[in-house]
Amino acid sequence: MGWRVVGHPAQRKEVLGKLTRTAKYVDDIQLPGMLHGATIRANIPRGIIQSVSFAAGVPWDEFVVVTSEDIPGANVVPLINDDQPCLAGKRINHQHEAVVLIAHENKDLLRRARNLVHIECAPLPAVFDIDEALRQDVVIWGEDNVFKRYLTNKGDVDSVWAEAAHIVEGDYSTGAQEHVYIEPNGMLATANPEDGVTVYGSLQCPYYVHKALMALFGLPAAKIRVVQQETGGAFGGKEEYPSMIAGHAALLAWKSGQPVKIVYDREEDMAATTKRHPSRTRHRTAVSSDGRLLAMDIEFTIDGGAYSTLSAVVLSRGTIHAPGPYRCPNVRIRSTAVATNAPPHGAFRGFGAPQTLFALERNMDKVAHAMGLAPDEFRRRNFLQTGDATATGQIITQPLDLAGLQGRALEAAGYHHKMEAFRAANPDRALKKGIGFASFMHGAGFTGSGERYLQSVVELEGTAEGGVCVLCSMTEMGQGTNTILTQIAAEALGIGCDQVEICRPDTSLVPNSGPTVASRTSMIVGKLVELACRDFKERLRCEAGLPESYSPDEFSASVRGYVARSTGALRTRAQYAEPPGIHWDDHNYQGDAYGAYSWATYVAEVTVDTRTGEVQVDNFTAVQEVGRVLNPVLAAGQIEGGIVQGLGFALLEKVVWREGAMANNQMTNYIIPTAVDVPPMQVFFEESPYEHGAMGAKGIGELPMDGPAPAILNAVENALSVAFTHVPLTPEDILSSQSIQLPAEITA
Repeated sequence: MGWRVVGHPAQRKEVLGKLTRTAKYVDDIQLPGMLHGATIRANIPRGIIQSVSFAAGVPWDEFVVVTSEDIPGANVVPLINDDQPCLAGKRINHQHEAVVLIAHENKDLLRRARNLVHIECAPLPAVFDIDEALRQDVVIWGEDNVFKRYLTNKGDVDSVWAEAAHIVEGDYSTGAQEHVYIEPNGMLATANPEDGVTVYGSLQCPYYVHKALMALFGLPAAKIRVVQQETGGAFGGKEEYPSMIAGHAALLAWKSGQPVKIVYDREEDMAATTKRHPSRTRHRTAVSSDGRLLAMDIEFTIDGGAYSTLSAVVLSRGTIHAPGPYRCPNVRIRSTAVATNAPPHGAFRGFGAPQTLFALERNMDKVAHAMGLAPDEFRRRNFLQTGDATATGQIITQPLDLAGLQGRALEAAGYHHKMEAFRAANPDRALKKGIGFASFMHGAGFTGSGERYLQSVVELEGTAEGGVCVLCSMTEMGQGTNTILTQIAAEALGIGCDQVEICRPDTSLVPNSGPTVASRTSMIVGKLVELACRDFKERLRCEAGLPESYSPDEFSASVRGYVARSTGALRTRAQYAEPPGIHWDDHNYQGDAYGAYSWATYVAEVTVDTRTGEVQVDNFTAVQEVGRVLNPVLAAGQIEGGIVQGLGFALLEKVVWREGAMANNQMTNYIIPTAVDVPPMQVFFEESPYEHGAMGAKGIGELPMDGPAPAILNAVENALSVAFTHVPLTPEDILSSQSIQLPAEITA
């Protein structure tokens, strides 16, 4: 056949629909008799609901009104712990808790009515940060404000301190981060007892929403249908939250008997939906006289908000990534997710790893300085190598050359030359330059036994036109899922990309392939597509006479002939099976945490204006090993986008909290990177194919979120000789530092 599409650019699968405006986002859909819905939220961080009243000013008899008493099933948004209500009935646990839903056909009248619903509450003491939660003066969840704890042990940490040549400690913190996807959350629902519930929406995980609606309405799976519309970005922000807004739209539709659409404006979306978990990480590191890591004692704590949502699994990934890509014989990681009276924090690209890897890579620079070693040399002495064990006891079996990866990145960035040049020039400059880097990794797929538990399924079906249709629940949200899966199928079958269709994720049509999260699409679900294609070819050979060697046209003719004369569908199926040699102990949190890791070194070059405190990232170099690169243009786009998002996390995106509520929930005062802030970027890939990934691929989507923040802050320290320990690092933080020495002509 000789057909090759993987490893080359391919036209985006969805591009024609978006260019011709035939692609439909949820707010493009209009149904006869459709109402518009709105959510009335609490106005205190914690309390007991005493009354709900509806003031005069609108014709309330024309409105549909829903409270928790109207829920036909369980008042819960099921996920891990079923602790979050769909609508608050008696108790309020954060300021944006949903209490009442209203709907009307007239949007202007709906907006007016929102201000006429009054919720009276008796306030209760609230908790607003990690320290308050851990003190337990006020308990707001369970017996101790703790959603989840993990303890990971390797070796004997406590036996090492006495023999260490150096012991270095550090405290590091990261703030919340808003996703700022282009399209806010939105859902359109139809619902009645006869037909069940159907929702169309902007979402990542159709079967999450499906499960939530089954519980909310007490209906069997066949009575629930979830359809993903075109989705304008997600980054994790449309993983768990769409279950909430889908429930709200469906409850209004159920009570009214009419279609109901809810689309948030930007202010409501920013205030009410999930964000990246704020975190604190404490390191205590023991090092030998020759610069070898002896022990790492790490405490990692995240703020989960008012309900547990996905905090346990965010904590899990952050815990496993906390020791990074380093060989250390003794490691202890104690991690905790706590409750506060903020809207629940949730999934965000990186899923806990950006928090702990920021702390680790800042601490590695601190340890290197204490040892009198260059940061790159200290890391080189301690990198994991093939055959080494991670902190969970996972043996690295794949080829691994982190020293070479780091060396290529530093050489491409001109790191050593610039380090010397900046050191010489900075004393006489108000604009001080610095360069820094971070080395890190990211595990692809669900942690531990997660993929085995999911048992994801993909199906492939022959079409009457002679092509194939891929049936899976993986969603396209701008990252290129449909294009990548098309390329995998086309290469596996030896046909053209135009002969492959991707079925829209619709739970009435596609099997459960798991959620579109955790850098699992290409590596895990793509592998299932590849396997389904292999079986499809074999079936055509056995049942339709497809020759061993064939052209794309011959393939199409074979499929058309089979479909025309058969009464049944030409369909094959692949289900996830754990690769051999993978072992994970959920109880002791030991073993093979991920099927494969991707590895990287990122280098940032910055200019710091000591008069204004502003930091400009001047250049950025990213070198990563991600298995086989399936589409170089999409892969580079993922890296570049992640770097920009990481830049915002590092320097700009500060959520301002006021009694557990986001006070700067507008694009005028929540600052994200613009084109002016984006530096020139060099993106390089090393390829080391992973045998259990699709065509050798590993995960790529989350990796670029992990490295920018520590690389940038390491560069800022190089410029200023000030060791900042938190992100976002704002100009105010820099100017408030008393350690910055201005040139004489500036201070005079």
